[in-house]
Amino acid sequence: MPTTAGGPASLRDGQVAPAGWMTESNMSDSAAFVETPSDEQSFPPLEDAWFLTGPTAAGKTSVGMRLAERLGAEILSMDSMAIYRGMDIGTAKPPAELRRCVPHHLLDIVDPTEEFSVSEYLRLAHRTAAEVRSRGKVPLFVGGTPLYLKALTRGLYPGPPPDWEFRRQAEREAKRLGVEALHRQLALIDPLAAAKLHPHDLRRIIRALEVFHLTGRPISHQQLQFEEGRPAEECRVFVLSWPRPLLHARIERRVQGMFEAGLVDEVRRLLERYGRLGRTASQAVGYREVQQHLAGELSWEETIRAVTIRTRQFARRQETWFRQMSECRPVAMSENEPLDAVVDRILASASLRADRPGH
Repeated sequence: MPTTAGGPASLRDGQVAPAGWMTESNMSDSAAFVETPSDEQSFPPLEDAWFLTGPTAAGKTSVGMRLAERLGAEILSMDSMAIYRGMDIGTAKPPAELRRCVPHHLLDIVDPTEEFSVSEYLRLAHRTAAEVRSRGKVPLFVGGTPLYLKALTRGLYPGPPPDWEFRRQAEREAKRLGVEALHRQLALIDPLAAAKLHPHDLRRIIRALEVFHLTGRPISHQQLQFEEGRPAEECRVFVLSWPRPLLHARIERRVQGMFEAGLVDEVRRLLERYGRLGRTASQAVGYREVQQHLAGELSWEETIRAVTIRTRQFARRQETWFRQMSECRPVAMSENEPLDAVVDRILASASLRADRPGH
């Protein structure tokens, strides 16, 4: 096992820090790697912004547009897949006509062959929010990636950049001794972090060991603010919430609409242009299944069914995250309520915050 000067290498993040490569497929975990691009920059909570979130197919785009118009806001995407160029239909990016009405940011940042860390997202998000405020506008984050929401509202210390040689050595040790051996080493150094990780979660165990190796400090001691929520009344975080049967029906319509809009052709064009998608992009809901379809592994009907099922599973994981965040205020949704009425309720709820002493 790789060691530090004082003993076995170990970890850095109690929760274990958020993922640079977080996708829909691994989002159910509350802990993940931080792939820091170049430094150990800390990110404070973004307190002077609005946040609109919710599960897939909840109507975030339409409500967000109307809310932005009422607030005099510009929209910042809070979607870990919408950062990829060319991945438009499967990520339900706002169409060009909407972007012309309200400025949108943090879309189409990198090619789908690249990885993009939470640290990189936060750096751009903080800088863009400051630019929006400098224009006298309100930053409104709209999207459904809970890890981004959590990092924006609670702040994040992502930790040092990866030590690839250390990781390769740790992987060799895992093959020789088993992942459980690394987990036991971690438990000796940081029991709190070890308790939060599954004994077979190799990537996060290695990251925890790596951070201790590089900093000499347990990961659980360096990410404490990520676990400390604030009362919902002190924040402007609103979650669109649908009854489960209605949400499932909306998901089915969303998936059917994506295929009718040309999702298969979009994936085919991406593969023709890039040869292959990157690790994160290739696992995105819809894109993984369509690649299997193009490879002859799934029929048309099987592909649509697989995307629908996985989207429902993803929505449940999103809802679990939102319920666990004290900052979130649910906004009950129904099919017949006009958008303006939904926005009225959001603004009325937010005004309660402004009326509180000290706000």
